[in-house]
Parts: sequence; C-alpha cells; structure tokens
Amino acid sequence: MNQSQLRVTVWNEGVHEALNDPPGMAEYYPGGIHGALAEALHEQLPGATVRTALLDDPGHGLDEEVLAATDVLLWWGHKAHDRVADEVVDRVQRHVLGGMGLLVLHSGHFSKIFTRLMGTTCSLFWRNNAERELVWTVDPTHPIAEGVPNPIVIPEQETYGEHFDIPAPDELVFISGFSGGEVFRSGATFHRGKGRIFYFSPGDERYPVYHHPQVRRVLGNGVRWAARPGVPREQPRVANAPQDWFA
Repeated sequence: MNQSQLRVTVWNEGVHEALNDPPGMAEYYPGGIHGALAEALHEQLPGATVRTALLDDPGHGLDEEVLAATDVLLWWGHKAHDRVADEVVDRVQRHVLGGMGLLVLHSGHFSKIFTRLMGTTCSLFWRNNAERELVWTVDPTHPIAEGVPNPIVIPEQETYGEHFDIPAPDELVFISGFSGGEVFRSGATFHRGKGRIFYFSPGDERYPVYHHPQVRRVLGNGVRWAARPGVPREQPRVANAPQDWFA
C-alpha cells in the first residue's frame, strides 16, 4: 500500500480541552488529544493526508463528503458520548460497513458507534491511580504488532480490567497487565461488513500516552491495517442470482 495516498480523519470530542480538565492536560496536549494523534500519524505515515474533526464542528466534522474521503477514522471520546447525534453514528456505521477503517481509542469503547458495531455494552472494570501498564503482544505475526517491542512499558496509565463486555475479537493482538494486578484485552480487531475495526485502549487524558513512541507505532500500524483504499465504498447487499448464473 502506498501510505502517501492514505486519507485519515482523527475525531475527538474536544471537551476535556475546552474545560482544561484535568488542569495539567494543556501542558502535554497543547494541541489537544486530536493534535497529538494527528502528529503521531504524520510521523508514522509520511505523506498521508491527516485531518481532525471535533464534536462541536458542524455535523461533528463528519459529513458525507469527509467520510467519503476518509480511508480510516480514529475515534477518541469520553465525557460526551451522549452528545453525538444518532444521524452521524448512522453515517459512520454505513461507511464502516462499506469499507472505511475505524480505530476506536481508550474510552471510545463506550462511544455510540463502537457499542452499536459490537452489539454489547462494552463495559469494563476501571481505576485511575496512575499505575504502570505493560502491553504484551500475543500475536506477533499480526501487521499491527510489526516492530513493536514486547512489552510496551507505559509508566502511568488509567487501569482497565476484565471483564470487557465485547464479542470475541476476530484477532487479539495485545493484552495489558497493570501494576495493580488487572489484565485487559487492550488491542483487538473486528470485521464488520467490508470494514476493519481496531480497538486500542492506552491513551487517557491524564497522561501523555500519545507521545509514547511505541504507542505511536501501534497507531500507525493500525491505520495501515485498517485502510482499504481500493475497496468500493458500498455496503454488502442482498442480490438475487438467476438459476443459470454459472453457465
């Protein structure tokens, strides 16, 4: 794949940034979480087109034109899942089923789009005590794990733990262990329609995780894996075949 032709959209609520919550966030994410993610993708995918969109943009920045020109959409949300318009969720779902890639990050597990695509609550166990996270690769042959050390060591991060109420992943790439003893399926892939979905949990607003070079490597790998730029953007559909179609 020629990554210089990739078109990526990074979506973020922008609520934590607007509220300066937590107070130190502006120091390590001066351009917002979306800015840090976009920077990471520019670094990992030289030449790719990367745009950002926010909740308060018209149509949440995800109108038909934007989605049609997006190979992979990254989704970061936390405080305002309920403010995302259902019509936008419908639109994003339609594009994912038609072949657009989707990376859902951290607390985006509770987003409307992820819970809809999973068909489950996506609930989990959590605690935020700045504990160390070790991200272990359990499928070293997967493209998303390419060049990633085993484990990735994240000094401080929000703790996520099982049970994580998601369907059995099509591929489990990473499992995390935390210094408090919890384990979590932190990197998992799913296929919906023609679209590829990657959920990756590291990346809380309280810690500069998206500056971690190996987390950035995973994000770049995830975009490469999820992108299907040559696939016509249309949903799978029912078609009637005549009896002698093979003659």
